[in-house]
Amino acid sequence: MRVLLKFLDNIENYLCQFLLVVFVIILFTQIMLRNLFSYSIPWGDELATYAFVWFAYLGAVYATRMSAHNRVTFQFRFLPRWVETLCGVLTDIIWIAFNAVFIYYSYDFVFNKMNLFWKSQTLGVPMKYFYLILPLAFTAMTVRIIQTNYLKFVRKEDIVDPDSQAMEELKQGGDGQATDPQASDPQASDAQPSDRQEGGKS
Repeated sequence: MRVLLKFLDNIENYLCQFLLVVFVIILFTQIMLRNLFSYSIPWGDELATYAFVWFAYLGAVYATRMSAHNRVTFQFRFLPRWVETLCGVLTDIIWIAFNAVFIYYSYDFVFNKMNLFWKSQTLGVPMKYFYLILPLAFTAMTVRIIQTNYLKFVRKEDIVDPDSQAMEELKQGGDGQATDPQASDPQASDAQPSDRQEGGKS
């Protein structure tokens, strides 16, 4: 059960990795075929394009899960903590409202206004299946917004986006090197063993 929950919690990550691999392999194959054999797979470029589109939307969903979307938070350093919390909640509510509107119109467009006769040029697949990523991605994004707020405010988990975490690790690494005189002066560390040997001989 835990394995299933972990898989569902990271499903966007797995799908993004798969789509990126497909995208890179197709483009690499196309380049090699064109340069070596003056030939290209007719449907290769189209499949790579739609794979990248799905990758981009699912990447946005995964960024929501990791709380990694760009936010302007510099001004909150000069304000009380509750102001940042309130603005964050209001922002997420507006975000969810926007997603709801987009889900409604994209669902209506895909399932009511598109027909199966509208197909891609080279793959011959109905375009409805490619455009299906629009309602799916924004629905998943809304679920991830609610999940992130639940983890922060109900379970009291500190969710830090990967960029901020990487910056903190770099700062801690830099502070550690600055406070370690032996790391900054290798000659001093090399001189210690010889001093000990001389002391032992005397």
